[in-house]
Amino acid sequence: MTLTTALALLGAAVLLALLAHGLWSTRRAAARRPAPGAAGPHERVEPALGQLAGPSDAELPSALAAPRAPPSRMPRLDPLIDAIVPLVLETPVSGDNAMAHLPPTRRAGSKPFLVEGLDAAGGTWEPLAAGRRYSELQAGVQLAGRSGALNEIEYSEFVQKIEAYAEAIGARAEPPDMLEVVARARELDHLAGPLDAQLVITLRSNGVAWSLGYLQQMAARLGFVPGAVPGRWVLAAAEDGEPPVLMLSVAAQAALAEEPQQAAVRECTLTLDVPQTPQSAEAFPAFHRAATTLADDLDATPVDDQGQPVTLHAYAAIGQELERLYQELDRIGLPAGSAAARRLFA
Repeated sequence: MTLTTALALLGAAVLLALLAHGLWSTRRAAARRPAPGAAGPHERVEPALGQLAGPSDAELPSALAAPRAPPSRMPRLDPLIDAIVPLVLETPVSGDNAMAHLPPTRRAGSKPFLVEGLDAAGGTWEPLAAGRRYSELQAGVQLAGRSGALNEIEYSEFVQKIEAYAEAIGARAEPPDMLEVVARARELDHLAGPLDAQLVITLRSNGVAWSLGYLQQMAARLGFVPGAVPGRWVLAAAEDGEPPVLMLSVAAQAALAEEPQQAAVRECTLTLDVPQTPQSAEAFPAFHRAATTLADDLDATPVDDQGQPVTLHAYAAIGQELERLYQELDRIGLPAGSAAARRLFA
């Protein structure tokens, strides 16, 4: 092999690697808090383009029947991603009383927190429900999220809310040391942050613009249905209540036009939120199929975030990188699509 040929092959390999990297979109640089100790927003907002909302913290009332396990999609405390505070009770408390005194909002800064009870009859921990009696309670605040690690201000706010709650129901709160909790939060954020990835492809028209109606028609052929937000279509998961497998979006201006059927768009974005979707769902093959099919149907070119066309070789490289991410998430105890992963990467 001549030196010229070797250099040409090396250059091609470098270009392929750069193209594959361009498909990846991570939240770490944009979403992590710039300064430790600065409290985040107190209210959750509808996710912006390309974001996915985490599981709801709504609690479903239970019947007065025998103990039962709560639905798996209901958020539960997890020692891996929550700082847990025991609430010591002198006597059992009813679920109605425990729920009546909950803080109006279960957030400390940008971090959600949950309260669970140990069912006196069944001996299992569960989200609070009316008609039950609990011999013990515990509260937990999430250590990290896409807004960054839990900081001192957020933890102090959480402790204040939980101590006030404990006093209202006749319990005693036993919060862990702040410095230890914040150190755990930063460690989790450092460990999980590099694994918080999304696959994003933009389909850019090669000629005429599309109406929203036509785009929806093409997406529906692949199983996409309208989402909760105008201009967003989702490929639903196999089970109700789970995050969508894929999302197709257009610019908000077009989606909110007074006559949406006449709104013209020249590009749309296909997104796969990796930590939110289990590997068993085969989301990447669905992503690849949707991107290539829509590109053909819409006469569009799939491009990465640098505006470079996406090739078959790039898809292959991304598939290999995705496999590595799934393995890393498994290794740290946060398998993609698990309840803990969905909460952490929400």
